[in-house]
Amino acid sequence: MADDKLTFTLDTGDGQGGDVVIQLRPDLAPGHVARIKELVGEGFYDGVVFHRVIPGFMAQGGDPTGTGMGGSDKPDLMAEFNAEPHVRGVCSMARTSAPNSANSQFFICFDDARFLDRQYTVWGVVESGMEHVDALPKGEPPRAPGKIVKATLS
Repeated sequence: MADDKLTFTLDTGDGQGGDVVIQLRPDLAPGHVARIKELVGEGFYDGVVFHRVIPGFMAQGGDPTGTGMGGSDKPDLMAEFNAEPHVRGVCSMARTSAPNSANSQFFICFDDARFLDRQYTVWGVVESGMEHVDALPKGEPPRAPGKIVKATLS
């Protein structure tokens, strides 16, 4: 783990306290963590929905259009694939079939998804609040998607 702890908190506003606290891992993916910090600082993730929530797999968000086809206006990121396993609570960057296409969309694993290892960039792990991720409305897209009310860094 990184020495200087940095967390990315997603307020999902589910009425239960809703905070999902994610430990950022710049030791694994410095470029991806820098992008997340930049986007949070701009308020980019505030109000963005989880547009793809697949039980037993993952919850994906970070697209301002809510369609899964959008991203930020920043350039795509170079892949920072690492050996960190895709298991429950791991946060990784979504991308197209092109390895260097991650931008702003990310996903949080519900369960073991080791088939994604070394193909997607892991940049964090849920430290607390996984029950709020579990409670997100399911679907591709969900009929009434859950959203990030506010994203903060600490």
